Amino acid sequence: MIADQDFDAIVVGSGPGGSTVAEVLTAAGWSVLIFEKGRNHLIDLADPTRLLTDYSNDELKFISRHFLGPDPWLEPRTFRAGEDRGDREHIGEANNLPSTVGGGGVHADGKLPRFLAADFRMRSDLGPVDGAAVEDWPVDYDEMEPFYADAERIVGVAGDADANPFAAWRSGPYPMPPGAPMYGAVRSTASAEKLGLHPYPGPTGANSVPYDGRPACNNCGFCAYYGCPIHAKGDPVAPLQRALLTGRCELRPETFVSRVLVTNGRATGVEYVDRDGVTRTETATRAVVLAGGAVETPRLLLLSGFEHPLIGRHLMCHFQTMVMGIMLFRTHPHRGRAVTHMHDDHLIGDDASRAAAAAAGLPWLRGGMVEHCGPGAPVMESRTYPWGRRHKEMMRESPMRDHMWGFTMQGEDLPQPTNRIDLDPTVRDIRGFPAMRMTYRSHAMELAASRHYAPTLAAVLEDMGATQTMVATSPVPDGPYGGYLSPIPNSKHVVGTVRMGTDPSTSVLDPWGRFHDVPNLMVADSSGFVTSTGYGPTLTIVALAIRNARALASS
Repeated sequence: MIADQDFDAIVVGSGPGGSTVAEVLTAAGWSVLIFEKGRNHLIDLADPTRLLTDYSNDELKFISRHFLGPDPWLEPRTFRAGEDRGDREHIGEANNLPSTVGGGGVHADGKLPRFLAADFRMRSDLGPVDGAAVEDWPVDYDEMEPFYADAERIVGVAGDADANPFAAWRSGPYPMPPGAPMYGAVRSTASAEKLGLHPYPGPTGANSVPYDGRPACNNCGFCAYYGCPIHAKGDPVAPLQRALLTGRCELRPETFVSRVLVTNGRATGVEYVDRDGVTRTETATRAVVLAGGAVETPRLLLLSGFEHPLIGRHLMCHFQTMVMGIMLFRTHPHRGRAVTHMHDDHLIGDDASRAAAAAAGLPWLRGGMVEHCGPGAPVMESRTYPWGRRHKEMMRESPMRDHMWGFTMQGEDLPQPTNRIDLDPTVRDIRGFPAMRMTYRSHAMELAASRHYAPTLAAVLEDMGATQTMVATSPVPDGPYGGYLSPIPNSKHVVGTVRMGTDPSTSVLDPWGRFHDVPNLMVADSSGFVTSTGYGPTLTIVALAIRNARALASS
């Protein structure tokens, strides 16, 4: 075991949370070392003013060949729908987020909504639900608002502050106006408004105008699941670049942190495996920050021997309801930023949702933000048609891509203690460490909400001109494994597992993201979330990272 030099802070993970913490701490004068398990395709570490040109509009490269990592053959995960299903039902890919410099922010299409004020007080406002640990957050929207504003400025968010009637109050406008709407979204917006819904231009981290030295988005269509070839996305390259340019930050890609070192109740550093397979240690004199995400952070804690009974518990992944329609006209889903418009109506309770909840034996129902979107790219489309001469004709006609439009509802997912991350008892990764095991089964609330809201989404598509509509969900309870839709949640909005709170018996972290019993060990990712809400988590990850890192720097 080889020891290296000391740093004020070590950050594990270079995604939105880790990069933001690095920016805040280096601005406060701290020296910071960032460890990243994946490869670097984002930024020139010898010259951080230069962003790399490794990304491209290549569907096979990103979707099939694991360019952003991880390779599920080398770093397998296991999955089971419940402890009653044995040790595992599946080995391979299980909701893998990118393992690369920049983390999950690299592949995202950049939707960056704030949470509603009600999202922070669900227990108080809506009440408990049997089988779920619904609690209030230890922070409210009013406290978070200035950090949301800072996050939008740091990343660069384009949006219309007056467009969403359900949004919480804001102290100012977005840094950029909305970008151009997708053609399909123009059509679905008109039909949604006709049926009484309230679509709006979704706030996005893709530049609508040149911003912070990066160009405006050119609407190439390869946004969701792809790195941006021109770096029009600001998350997380913007904070990472600023941290590196201070000269006080070092980033080490292709290094796997295997243990957090704790002595006398304080985190003192980490043990890691470098790209050559050598095990080393690195010391942090002031703090260690975990930012590996809601799957890898609890895995690291369990590998490190942490024993809090709630580590890994309350795993949440948005229950996706996908409603697609086949249109007589072309929708041009290949032009735009994957999603330009959303609506939030299904997060707001009404008489119909309360009646549906009562019929399902539930106290309340909650859906999620609805993305107005097209289907997959051409290679994915090609797999849906029969081979032969007719295949070429079908690809030209494109009924399952260029004639499709629809919606994805990112449904609220309740925190259940039985849904968890732990270590698989026998499956190992290529380095010999226990693989992550996900145990996950949907709650009755998500299923009932999906059944309730799907017909409304189908009605919008029918008004838009759909000749037929189709409904699918992810996960598919008790469905087969191996496909895009299976019992494994496909939503990359993975949260929970190391929740925040004021009571050490019911939470792992305090309200500032620090461990109750190890105060200089902090989490800066979505694993601290108390509930999933119905929104994407990234902007809240960044806002919390700003808030908590500033408090850490001043402690």
